[in-house]
Amino acid sequence: MTGFRRGIRLGIDVGKARVGVARCDPDGMLAVPVETVPRSEASVDRIAELAAEWEPIEFVVGLPVNLRGDETPSTADARDFAVALGVRTGIDVRLVDERLSTVSAHAALRSSGRSQKKSRSIVDQVAAVVLLQHAVDTEKSTGTPAGALIDLDEEPTADV
Repeated sequence: MTGFRRGIRLGIDVGKARVGVARCDPDGMLAVPVETVPRSEASVDRIAELAAEWEPIEFVVGLPVNLRGDETPSTADARDFAVALGVRTGIDVRLVDERLSTVSAHAALRSSGRSQKKSRSIVDQVAAVVLLQHAVDTEKSTGTPAGALIDLDEEPTADV
């Protein structure tokens, strides 16, 4: 067991319309929402700006798979986005199974009294928080970083 690697991480929840961004403190105590970035050609650039501000040791990008663990069209999109982000910033990127992060985010927002319509602008940030907190907690409990480090020599298969 190697223990927890100290440092800020940025959690990224990639969606078709929006990208949720969260961060944790250097000790991984708490993941908090940062921003919802509209999905466009400038999304990677905006997240690179956030990375310059927060100086994370890595990105934790949610990898959407279905409940059986199979890849979906969104899986390739998130993978391409993650590669583009890593290539653009030179910062390590880990892909982490995000199977239930959006479901958990919606449930948390509902239980706090927010309607789905009112939650739309922040649900992606909350999903990024859920994903990042899970990744940090996993590393703390196992001593091994969650997910898989991506190979930045891989080229994105599509425009992100």
